[in-house]
Amino acid sequence: MRMTSIMAAVAATLLTAAPVLAQDVAITGAKVLTGTSVIENGTVLIRNGRVVSVGTAAAPAGIRTIDARGKIVSPGIVAVDSGLATSEVSSVRGTNDLSNSANSLTAAFDVSYGIDPWSFTLPTARLGGVTRAVVTPQHGGSGGGHSHDDSGFDDMTAGAGHGGFQSPGLFAGQAAVISLKDGTDILVKSKVAMTAPFGEAGARVAGGSRGGQFVLFKETLNEVRAYQRNKAAYDRGDMRALSLSRADLEALIPVIEGRMPLIVTVNRASDIRQVLRLAREEGLKVILDGAAEGWLVADEIAAANVPVLIHPITNLPSNFEMRAARMQNAAALNAAGVLIALKGNEGANHRARDIRYNAGNAVSHGLPFEAAIAAITVNPARIFGFAGQFGELKAGAAGDVVIWSGDPLEPLSQPEAVLIDGVEQPLDTARNLQLRDRYLPNAAGNRAPAYTY
Repeated sequence: MRMTSIMAAVAATLLTAAPVLAQDVAITGAKVLTGTSVIENGTVLIRNGRVVSVGTAAAPAGIRTIDARGKIVSPGIVAVDSGLATSEVSSVRGTNDLSNSANSLTAAFDVSYGIDPWSFTLPTARLGGVTRAVVTPQHGGSGGGHSHDDSGFDDMTAGAGHGGFQSPGLFAGQAAVISLKDGTDILVKSKVAMTAPFGEAGARVAGGSRGGQFVLFKETLNEVRAYQRNKAAYDRGDMRALSLSRADLEALIPVIEGRMPLIVTVNRASDIRQVLRLAREEGLKVILDGAAEGWLVADEIAAANVPVLIHPITNLPSNFEMRAARMQNAAALNAAGVLIALKGNEGANHRARDIRYNAGNAVSHGLPFEAAIAAITVNPARIFGFAGQFGELKAGAAGDVVIWSGDPLEPLSQPEAVLIDGVEQPLDTARNLQLRDRYLPNAAGNRAPAYTY
């Protein structure tokens, strides 16, 4: 009973704690990687949670100063295709809020409602220098930071389901951007992008063929346009039956108008070309996710001005969609002028640090170092409409800063300080560190009574 009371008191304290205010701070003497350039012996000045200046000037008098001589300073890492704060254990379905199986709610599924600011994944990700994340709904073709899909996707075929709506849906739902700052107000923006599988995964959704999916996809967009033109008729019941619910139809209006990007999971080069064709024909703003064979059509992707979320260490022909997968994919896409963002590995909710390791691997296979830094910081912000707001050390951007012990792409380097919106974040609240410290002897060499042996 006493333990229950203590836990209740702690919970109440956490719920009523005042937010930590940003401090004015100058970080001096470091090698500064701004996301777009490198400044030796640089100074990063932050006021009211935002970067005021980045250069070589001395810190203003009277301001708190962090001496970072011999260190490297970078923007916080931005995780893309992430499941942070929405999935705890991949094998426990009840902890995964990344997917929805109701055929009456597909495109309208909003992942932001499942975000948990107390998630164990967030403090651990901060230890890898991650300060923002694009949380993306999960589907049968998902990769990157998603949990494993246990929804029976492989058994799905297209058709009229409950209520006459298509089952399963062509769309997986809408992504959201979160901050990894300590506290409860972590949602930055919901509905930043729509998601949909193509290639083999999309073909299975549509009934078994790629051609079928493209035809069905185009017909679905036509239904959205018809609904948009005739909402009054829809309300009166004077329209033919549509394959999507009203919520899904409404959710897709920004997509057909080109205001909301569509994240398309696709890997085979021929499928990429067809997606680019679809985007041209339908006036869609697309983001390619995966693109394992993207290097084969890099010039076409660049000409279409389409960004790519890429897993840079994909190098095995694990299926017929990835026959030409290679470690030089990121370098080739970047060289062609494609805007790329690098992803973490499968299950990266708990291993968000893999993002920077993957960036290091991409550098070892031809991607320039500066391009790799951009691909995990400023590029994700640009891709999702947050250019100049975070992911970059420049005047006006959020004060998301990491002070590294060494090269951030070197596995032995560690963050020595992490600031988000100008607030220094705790680096001792990760569950793994708390468990470690729980079992360690104290300064006197004694263990907690329950753990003596």
